[in-house]
Parts: sequence; structure tokens; C-alpha cells
Amino acid sequence: MSGSPAMAIEDVTFSYNDRIVLEKVNLTVAEREFVWIVGPNGGGKTTLIKIMLGLLRPRSGRVTVFGASAVASRRRIGYMPQQSLLDLRFPATVMDIALMGRLNSGFRPGFHSAADREAARSALDLVDLTAMSDRPVGELSGGQQRRLLIARALACDPELLLLDEPTANLDRRVERELHDLLLRLNKRLTIILVSHDPTFVWDFVERVVCVHRTVAVHPTANMAREAISELYGTPMRMVRHDRHEEDESAQSQDPVEP
Repeated sequence: MSGSPAMAIEDVTFSYNDRIVLEKVNLTVAEREFVWIVGPNGGGKTTLIKIMLGLLRPRSGRVTVFGASAVASRRRIGYMPQQSLLDLRFPATVMDIALMGRLNSGFRPGFHSAADREAARSALDLVDLTAMSDRPVGELSGGQQRRLLIARALACDPELLLLDEPTANLDRRVERELHDLLLRLNKRLTIILVSHDPTFVWDFVERVVCVHRTVAVHPTANMAREAISELYGTPMRMVRHDRHEEDESAQSQDPVEP
């Protein structure tokens, strides 16, 4: 890991009432690093993301983002939540949705400054949706909708991008498009991604953050079957998938219960 820390979590413990969800968590993420967070349902992944955003305050410990508190640094973070869905019946254009990402900049709905519009256009350009900026969101495909939600997160011009399950319910072709997009974004942004899908991140993420009340960090190459089995609490085996797309083939492995 190289570069100065984008985020530092030190001895963080969090509980809902008397139920401890995270205990003595320590994690440092460097600038422009790409980190994968994985763990079982209820293991604390989304809670950890909310602590990073300053939406939840730990019972003990300390969180700093770019050297300041999580709350003070919130405008430097772009966030795509897990349950981020678009109502395709809502009369909004692609540009309208992208502009929603400017809420943290202090703009009021209906009063968009030139800077707001330029930031939204730049975000749409990053996700290859500029040509569709005036179209109703109802005309977008599933993959385009997901890219639009990422554009909304990028419109605040963040330095850190947090994505919670961005590949849920996407087919492999669209996943590959999203994969390539995130690789491009990682050249300029730190990315922290929560995902249950190793096939999506295995070949370009250097470290895996395993969250199950506590946190363990592994190099991706060292995530052996035994480590995954321990994380999910049940024996697992790796299933190989050979995918052929036009002139290229891709190989991947999924952890599944035997």
C-alpha cells in the first residue's frame, strides 16, 4: 500500500443498544487504493460504511478521512447506498438525477448554478452518459441506471467513492462494463466497494477487508478457501466460471456452500 492515508479507523467499536456490531476495528486505506469489503449478512459491513460517512458515531475509537473527522470530510466522499433505486415513473431526466449529487454543495432544488451543471456534466461524461443527459430516466437500461447512480455520487467531485453492492442484480456483461468504469475512476479516486461477488473484483483489488464483527485484512491473492469459509461461518468451495464474450474469455471463481 502506498500513498498517504485517505481513511484511518482506529480501535472503533460500535453497538446498537447493548448489541456489539463492530469491535476494535482498525483499518487504513491509502489514497487511490481500491479496497473490497466482504462479509456475511449482519456482519457489520453497512454499519462500517455509515461510520466512514459520519452517519453513525462509534461508541469508542476514532475515524479520520483525509486527516479530518468523518463528518467534516463528508463533502469529499461520494456515496452510492445499497438500496439506491430509481423510480422510472418519476418525471426526471438523467441530468436531474446527476444534479442531486450537488446537494452537499449547498444548492437548492430548482436553483442550479453554472458550477453545479458543469459538475453534473463532468460526472455524466465519466460514466459515458453525456449523450443521454436530456432523456427521461425511464428510458435507461439497468446498467445505465447503475452508472447514473454512480454519476450522482461523482457530482460532488469527491476524492473517495463508497459503493455498497453496486453490482446487485446485474448480468455479467453489464458487470464487465461497470468493472472497466471503476478501473478508470480508480486512477483519480480512492474506492471502497462492498460486494458479495468475488468475480467482479477479484482481478483488480489488492486487499480484501473481511468484516464479521471484527475486521481482518488480506491481500486478494491470499484469500484461500479456508479464509472464506471462516468468514461466512460454513464450509465453502470455489466454483470456476468460464465466460466467453465475443473475442475474449474471462475466468473467475465464486465461493459457494458445498
